Parts: sequence; structure tokens; C-alpha cells
Amino acid sequence: MKKIQNSYKKSGVNISIANKFVDHIAKISKKNVKKTDKSFNPDNIGAFGSVFDISKIKMKDPVIVSCTDGVGTKIDLANKFRKFDTIGIDLVAMCVNDLIVQGAKPLFFLDYIAVGKLNLSKTKKILQGILKGCEISNCKLIGGETAEMPGVYSKDKFDIAGFSVGIVSKRKILNKKNVKNNNLILAIPSNGIHSNGYSLIRSILKKIKISKKLKKELLKPTKIYTREILKLINKNLINSAAHITGGGLIENITRSIPSNLSINIDLSKIKTKRIFKWLKSKNISDLEMLRTFNCGVGFCIIVNKKNIKKIKKYFTKDYMPYEIGYVSKNIKKLNLYNSIIW
Repeated sequence: MKKIQNSYKKSGVNISIANKFVDHIAKISKKNVKKTDKSFNPDNIGAFGSVFDISKIKMKDPVIVSCTDGVGTKIDLANKFRKFDTIGIDLVAMCVNDLIVQGAKPLFFLDYIAVGKLNLSKTKKILQGILKGCEISNCKLIGGETAEMPGVYSKDKFDIAGFSVGIVSKRKILNKKNVKNNNLILAIPSNGIHSNGYSLIRSILKKIKISKKLKKELLKPTKIYTREILKLINKNLINSAAHITGGGLIENITRSIPSNLSINIDLSKIKTKRIFKWLKSKNISDLEMLRTFNCGVGFCIIVNKKNIKKIKKYFTKDYMPYEIGYVSKNIKKLNLYNSIIW
């Protein structure tokens, strides 16, 4: 009796399907790159490394800035609700929104997708979101990696990670040392939960019936702030900034000021959203809400009072910045007063 030979495919890894996905990425990349854009060669997709030509970027004293992130357990809800075309936008947003905190313009993006079993339809939808996020933030998807890992991830499970690189002139880097006493703190609205706090959300969902409306709200992709913030940076209208992610408003805003200054926030000024009011109703304390979720504030900028009118010209009504606090010389690093109006 002839022995059946072992193979990679029999162990759960299908190289042929992976190659088809790489071909799909290359084809899509070529469509999304303008013929006049010589910084990136889409023919390089599938190579051992990705190349991006920065020699034609006109900038004095350029500095490279890099960021990496994922979307956490929000991917579990994407799997549960069978919706994969927006989670890639979240992935790009979590990286490029961190880049602009440093004042950097996003140049390119790479992704890492790990799956239990490669499903072309599913991975193509994930890629669709990544490309959309790159389009919004005006950066290029120049490469990545897809890993089929049977036994590590169960059949339908997956994880994604993103890597983004940007560039900024040394004199334009946003540094917390630029923050001065009496600077104002402006909140820029989020469009929902974004990509943090989903482990707590998933524990709440176990006890309730989930409506279509709630599903849509929970998978709403993270707002990308690059277009607005980069315009402000170019006009020298920001002293410092904070992307409100894990740790919420409390943890993130304090990272954006020097140690000798303090932040004062009037919680009653925060314009929270219906989804956070719903979460608050699930027996979550104010402090826990502020440490876990953005509560309606997706991004913060610290500015000189005289620049507020100029700053507001660059925003639409839905994302108009508004004052929530100020910087002072108090001994305590963070001072919260009044309560959020839920």
C-alpha cells in the first residue's frame, strides 16, 4: 500500500491561494498609483522588501517618523458580524493618526494579516478597507505580509497589524516643549468608539440582543484626521497634539505637555455621543469611561488662544474643534472638574 505523502497543504497552509492574493494586491496597487507618481513602483509588490523613493520630496532637514498598531478585539466583532470591508480603515487610522501627532505627513503603509485559514473573499475585503484608509490619508500601501497559521488561529479567526512611515521637517515636529502656560486645549470630535475599549464592549454584548443599528455603530471605522491636522501644522497653528486611543482622554492628553505644566479639563464641556451614553447606562463609572473610551473626543490639539479662529476654518461642522480646557502651572498634572453630561 502506497503511503500518502505529507505536504504543506495537508497541514493547513495553501501556498497557491496565498500567491493568488499577492497577485490581487499587485493588481490593485497598480490601479491606485498615478502614472506620474515615481515614489513607489507597484511592480515591487511581492518582493522581499518594499522600496519608496523619498529623493523627490522637497523638504529641509527631513525626519522619518514610524508608527505601528492594530485594532484590538474590534476584529472579533468584524468576524461575528461578517463585515470585513471597514476594519482596514481602522488599521490605517490607528497608525496615521499617531504619525500626525508628531507633525509627520504619512508616506507609506504596510500591513500584516494573520489567519487560521486563508479565505480570498475575506482577505480581499480587509485589503479593500486598508486601501480606502490609505486613500483618505494620502499614503501608499507598498507591501505587507499574509500568514496562514493553522492551529495558532482557529479556522475563522484572524489578526491584523499596520506599520506606517511619515516625514516631517525638523522645524515642524510637534513637541510638547512648545506648550506654554495658558495654552488652550481643543477637542476634535470622534465619529464614534473608534478602535478602543472593545474587550469591555464585548463583555456587555454577551448579555443583550444586538440590533442592526448597534452592529453598524460598533463597526463604524475610526476617523482619520490627517487632512485637517496637516494643514494646521503647515500653518504653524498647533503647539502639541494627542490621539485619543487606549487609555482614553485621561491617559493620552497628559503625554502631550511638559512635566512642569498641568492640564485642566472641564468635563461638562465634552460633547459626548449617543453610543457613549448607551455604554454609560451599562453600569460603567465616569472614571472608567474616561480611561477606556474617547467619549466623543477623537483628537486633541493644544494651541495659542489667538489661533482659534484660523484653526476652525479648516474643519467641517461635524468635526469642528471646541475648547475643553487649558494648560496651567498647577502642581497636579491633571485636573478634572465638573461632570460629563451624559
